[in-house]
Amino acid sequence: MAEPTPAEFLSDFAELSRIGATPRGGVDREAATPAHAEARRWLRSWFDRNGLRTRVDRVGNAYGLLEFVPGAPYALVGSHLDSQPTSGRFDGAYGVLAAAHAAVRAARAVEAGTLTPQLNLAVVDWFNEEGSRFAPSLMGSGVYAGKLGADAVLATTDLTGVSVGEALGAVGMAGTDDPPPATGYAEIHIEQGRILADEGVQIGVVTANWAARKYMVTVHGEQAHTGATHMAYRRDALVGASRLVLAAHELTDAFAPGMLLASVGQLSVAPNSPVVVPARVTFALDVRSPDPDVLDQADKRITAEFEALEARGVVTVTVDSVSLRPSTSYQDVGIALAEAAAADAGLSCRRMLTMAGHDSVNLKDLVPTVMLFVPSVDGVSHHEAERTEDADLLGGVEVLTAVVSRMLRGQLQQRGG
Repeated sequence: MAEPTPAEFLSDFAELSRIGATPRGGVDREAATPAHAEARRWLRSWFDRNGLRTRVDRVGNAYGLLEFVPGAPYALVGSHLDSQPTSGRFDGAYGVLAAAHAAVRAARAVEAGTLTPQLNLAVVDWFNEEGSRFAPSLMGSGVYAGKLGADAVLATTDLTGVSVGEALGAVGMAGTDDPPPATGYAEIHIEQGRILADEGVQIGVVTANWAARKYMVTVHGEQAHTGATHMAYRRDALVGASRLVLAAHELTDAFAPGMLLASVGQLSVAPNSPVVVPARVTFALDVRSPDPDVLDQADKRITAEFEALEARGVVTVTVDSVSLRPSTSYQDVGIALAEAAAADAGLSCRRMLTMAGHDSVNLKDLVPTVMLFVPSVDGVSHHEAERTEDADLLGGVEVLTAVVSRMLRGQLQQRGG
């Protein structure tokens, strides 16, 4: 069987992008929804047609296996098919399809005798990378890396009370297979920023991730009638939460430009009636920085804002959970391997940090890992207008194929220790 061509990659990507498509050119494929399950079925069919054997583990991670060396561990490569509620079609899905095409290209080289593998190969579609329906994000890779427990993940519920386990079962995404053991991991992704595009560089080689601290916060007030309760007697939880949202935004001005990001992207208001003063507001606060010291300083300032709001005597604040994703480096061996692969493909590259979280952030704490970026037009992401040029998509596949070939030869495993 011939290896897939660049035209076939673009055709496959267009076909995948029609699943869960939105009217404005994006996709809506939140984790374990019918659209996500349809995309997963499409991927499984693609695996079947191209000689990959599918496994699905307990938390919905799907793997397409190519066995070259019986009993050997696996080089793992992939990304995710789930999306934000209305998102671009490139985020995650490009990395899964690029991994699939790179894997088949490598398999054809093995068949032709031009590549002698020391490892087996698995393409992975991680479950719930986005974290929009179920929190936290990076969920499937977190279980694989041993950072999250499978039972706890399966019991996690969305805002309507549906658990991950129930959702996976309802759409046919539940599995019982053991995940393949990996000795290394590679992922390619759109940058989701504008550095590569602004500088005219074709490939980003990621060296470390930004640190992130994520809070779930609840502001408690008192339910009352909007038309019969005087302002002086109200304990409005939404007003209190709004003060904290603004405080988080303004906090970024206390640091050097570009050193701190702070956002509230989700609020849950109870009872959420137009004629009731809100009694309770729960929101997710996301704070990120490339400097761990800045993140710690921001944490102290945020805590002080919570205390100052309570001191007004109108509402109370509880921090329901706090999670830290520390800034850690990708291994030098993976960085060097990625740069060599870009050179093999004749493409320019630069080293850079990732501001966003990716499944590779979990995997690099388990095995030597390569993380690659391709340019994003205008840096737009998590938006239906998200776009990467065809030439950059195809260039990324070329580089990823070179990375996979080197991984199969054992270069990442041997040099990574």
